[in-house]
Amino acid sequence: MPRYEYRPLTPTPEAEKNFLEWIAKLDREFSNTDPDHRSDVVRVALHQIYLGGTHAGSGDAPGSQALIDCFDPRNVTLEPEYYGDVDAAKYAERKPLIWFWMMYDRSPVGLNHWLGFRMRAMLARHIFKHCGNNVKIFHGVEISFGYNLVVEDNCTIHKFVLLDDRGDLIIHSGSSISDYANVYTHSHDLVDGMIVDNHRTEIGPKARVTYHATVLSGVNIGEHGMVGSMGVASKSVEPFTVVAGIPAKPIKVKPIAPAEMRKEFEKK
Repeated sequence: MPRYEYRPLTPTPEAEKNFLEWIAKLDREFSNTDPDHRSDVVRVALHQIYLGGTHAGSGDAPGSQALIDCFDPRNVTLEPEYYGDVDAAKYAERKPLIWFWMMYDRSPVGLNHWLGFRMRAMLARHIFKHCGNNVKIFHGVEISFGYNLVVEDNCTIHKFVLLDDRGDLIIHSGSSISDYANVYTHSHDLVDGMIVDNHRTEIGPKARVTYHATVLSGVNIGEHGMVGSMGVASKSVEPFTVVAGIPAKPIKVKPIAPAEMRKEFEKK
């Protein structure tokens, strides 16, 4: 089986300069954690992305005015801020940036991977509890609070992933979360859905949660562990172990697993 490395791609030098200057300018502005300042910056940036130019007054029709009003995060409500366990002050700092992230991804420039990787990495450093180096995040990724999320070095989060960080969520170095996967840190009471337990969920290091898979709250995916496509990991996954199915169960150990682990698995 051939091994393919990613190809190095870049925009034109002129566009690259413009992209990097724009990201750097937003980065400087977002270093001010005041929610009103961040909201002003986001309002102007979204108006530029969607309509061109600077933020203007009212539109000619109610629908146009609604669009313009929604560029301002202060006029928007997001699902996580309804949750009773939200730290309102921490979320208020991050909400303008989370809204900008969501609207950026849905904008005409949101599918430009070269620009998007760099834009989201910059935003993640302001939103997450910690975001490491060489973190690659594709479009459509959604988070809950942001302030409980740790993503270490060299991780890749593919498109349309849900990272629920109502509890602590740690994605250790070198791990990969594939398209449409869901990773949870909270669970609901069977009878009263308003009773919520938050847990710590950990992925990796160098673990893989593959396409459309789900990791439930409190589960740990060990080093080099892997959850197969469509699998639901309801229990922690041992290092170097591949699990699959609903609920996910061990189906093999990786060839790089320690010899004693391979022997033990073969006995089962």
